[in-house]
Amino acid sequence: MTTVRRETLEKLARFDTPTICNVIELFNVRPRNQGYMDHRIRANFPELPPMVGFAATASFRSDAPPVGGDVYASLDEQVAQFAELPGPAVVVFQDLDDPPVAATFGEVMCSTYQAFGSVGLITSGAGRDLEQVHALRYPVFTGSTICSHAYCHILHVGVPVRVGGLTVHSGDLLHGDANGVTNIPLEIAAEVADIAGDFVAAEDIVMRYVKQPGEKDVKRLAEVRKEFAAVVAKLREQVERRRSD
Repeated sequence: MTTVRRETLEKLARFDTPTICNVIELFNVRPRNQGYMDHRIRANFPELPPMVGFAATASFRSDAPPVGGDVYASLDEQVAQFAELPGPAVVVFQDLDDPPVAATFGEVMCSTYQAFGSVGLITSGAGRDLEQVHALRYPVFTGSTICSHAYCHILHVGVPVRVGGLTVHSGDLLHGDANGVTNIPLEIAAEVADIAGDFVAAEDIVMRYVKQPGEKDVKRLAEVRKEFAAVVAKLREQVERRRSD
């Protein structure tokens, strides 16, 4: 597995998720309509800073009683999985009930995950205890909110899951904020972190013009956009040179 340094994770956390998506596009490592979760997954606490961590996956059901055990009996196995990751864990649940019947998580589960170093949680199902979880400043991303946990139980830990249209494997690097969640290919994570600031600076070329007082001129806007495109083209060339070395 490609090693991602703590410094890289800290850099990635300085930028919003759309910027990270824009920079990933420069590397041309996947189609532009892949690699991120769709509209079904939304940030419950959009005011929190970006979440960056490695997926710790599991599947979940709550519509019928489990053959044995319950959700809390699987917590030990889940938090043990965190130690196998190369950095902080993002718990990722696929709720196999369609539609979801009950909440995947509540205050107890999120408090436990956070205590063992998790930096966030994503579920294709629902959440609850949102006020208490918000007080933890623990980012959660869900498809809905449901007040009960019903017959909640975790079926499998560490399996590939599909959440918001994205297949997630344990160890995948995820970045999420108010705008959604994206996967960052491990092999380009360090470069994405290094280039993101330059990309934001390129966007500022356009933003400074459109935000400054005074009347605007379409021809000048076209010139400004050309300046932006030229900087992005240089960044793309920089990426291509690095990858060919």
